[in-house]
Amino acid sequence: MSELDGELSLRELQSTVDAWIQSIGVRYFSELTNLAVLMEEVGELSRIFARTFGDQSFKRSDTAYNLSDEMADILFVLVCLANQTGVDLQSAMVANLEKKTQRDRDRHRNNPKLSADATGSVVNEANNVDSASTTRDVHHGDSSVP
Repeated sequence: MSELDGELSLRELQSTVDAWIQSIGVRYFSELTNLAVLMEEVGELSRIFARTFGDQSFKRSDTAYNLSDEMADILFVLVCLANQTGVDLQSAMVANLEKKTQRDRDRHRNNPKLSADATGSVVNEANNVDSASTTRDVHHGDSSVP
């Protein structure tokens, strides 16, 4: 069992990633390189989502991709960037959640598109089109166009 098997705060994660970089990774890539790597990892996650929840089908080359591993890759690079730029992710997340709580305290509860009794028929505000009649059922890939 590794030391990472238990719960890990964001500060502990940042420290663990930094120790890994210093001992195994030799040094951090430049911030710009890590930003490019982050975009690459997000692209890999997007590929999984497009094939799992979207309309694309899997290719043979997609079998190596793993949803949790891709999310962990993204988190790793994001932590690297935070370490490089002096961002304390623990404090940042606490402040960010407080900001969202203050800003959105009633916003989502009062959004009729999110209500528990919503019928699933959402009006596309840009085109004033009922999206339920023009999109695919994400869960089954079945066309809902009559």
